[in-house]
Amino acid sequence: MFSQKSKTNTMVKNTQEAESNAINIIGVGTEITGEILSNGDVRIDGKLKGNIQTKGKLIIGPTGVIIGDIKCKNADVSGKIDGKVSVSELLSLKSTSKIHGDIITNKLSIEPDSIFTGTCNMDTSAITGSRIDAKTKQ
Repeated sequence: MFSQKSKTNTMVKNTQEAESNAINIIGVGTEITGEILSNGDVRIDGKLKGNIQTKGKLIIGPTGVIIGDIKCKNADVSGKIDGKVSVSELLSLKSTSKIHGDIITNKLSIEPDSIFTGTCNMDTSAITGSRIDAKTKQ
């Protein structure tokens, strides 16, 4: 009786881990209109008209296009973005990337020939909304 409950809890835990390690791919020629929420990594080679939020890594391939806001842990961008980009750790802009919008990130890597039009804020507390006034720190 007790072993069955323990076994069920283990299965639920393993299922949650598998979901967080899932890789979601939006392929070339696919166009999605709407919002995407994910616990795992996401790769976009198609087009997304809407916002995306993932607890994992977001990869936008050279043919990938996002028209909307992005919120994720890490991102590698080779495609196009038109919207606000919020990355809690590392944002990498590859040479083929084109971004039109504001960026909020902790770390930023930009390759030569990438195009970025907008503002950049290297303050990740703005992502979580827990910004601390400099006066209260002292």
